Amino acid sequence: LPLLLKATLLHLASGSYHPFHNGFYYNHIMNDNSDEQDKVDYFSGSRLVVEASRDPVHSYNGANVTLPCRYRYEPDQGPKRKIRIKWSKLRDDFTKEQDVMVAIGKTNVAFGDFKGRAHIRRAGEASWHEASLVISDVRLKDDGKFRCEVIDGLEDESDIVELRLQGIVFPYQPPRGQYRLNFHEAEQVCQDQGAILANFNQLFQAWSEGLDWCNAGWLADGTVQYPIRLPRKPCGGVHLAPGIRSYGPRHRHLHRFDAFCFSSALKGEVFYLDRPAGMTLEEAKQSCQDAGAEIARVGQLYSAWKFAGLDRCNAGWLADGSVRYPIVTPRANCGPAEPGVRSFGFPRKGRFGVFCYRER
Repeated sequence: LPLLLKATLLHLASGSYHPFHNGFYYNHIMNDNSDEQDKVDYFSGSRLVVEASRDPVHSYNGANVTLPCRYRYEPDQGPKRKIRIKWSKLRDDFTKEQDVMVAIGKTNVAFGDFKGRAHIRRAGEASWHEASLVISDVRLKDDGKFRCEVIDGLEDESDIVELRLQGIVFPYQPPRGQYRLNFHEAEQVCQDQGAILANFNQLFQAWSEGLDWCNAGWLADGTVQYPIRLPRKPCGGVHLAPGIRSYGPRHRHLHRFDAFCFSSALKGEVFYLDRPAGMTLEEAKQSCQDAGAEIARVGQLYSAWKFAGLDRCNAGWLADGSVRYPIVTPRANCGPAEPGVRSFGFPRKGRFGVFCYRER
């Protein structure tokens, strides 16, 4: 045999190769048993079964939520040693999963934005062991798919559960006009409006509920798409079926489009203030502060319209300098015949009322 092949075979035969499981390697210091005990359990005929919720779990911004997951052995052979439970979040762009939490025995370690917000629920049924993830103070970017993984020695089983936030998708253009945002700027403007970049599932849901928008915008996975209900020439052509038009992935620094933002139900309230002579933008901000509130962001106005039924046929300032008003019941002198949030753009002059937001 060639010298290189011989060296490779000797290395493998030496037993110095240690497998990594899904990017995680657990040192046996964290386990009460030896390699030999792992082998005994693995070949004992007992199979590890992991089961997560088949239906999406629905929640909203600021709430507490439990993502159901449990495991058992078939057949059950009595008490087992400490197992490891690992939760991770799948990313929209299919890059490396985000670590959420690892639990070994009574020890829990949460990572990143989930520190202080995530723990494993300990209750369980007679034949099932609990592995459910409890998340407090749910945030917009928690929306998505989570992997529940149970690791017992050489066995490693997992299942997927999806968390869906009640929310609304809205297109956004900055004051500078159409197609001015690269991907990172689009992320920032959505954040500035109390929202995040929407993912495809959120955009698809909005399209199924009637969103029709002919301008292309960034999504969270770095693709550029737009929803069309009524096919027409400037929007892909009259012969294409209704649906989500896609430009596919685009260069995140060089290419510029609008943004599709996603905002969820609110913990607080949006309300309207006005003066007989109206207000400038600066006066509007001060009026909200005097009322113990702050000037509302665009995402907050959309959420109040969608989830709190805010209906006001009076234009008001928002934090980004735009002037808008929400209509639930269309009527004369209040814009088009469909419900929606109307926009006057970003007027440099003029006096209007203001929409304020106050935490409850």
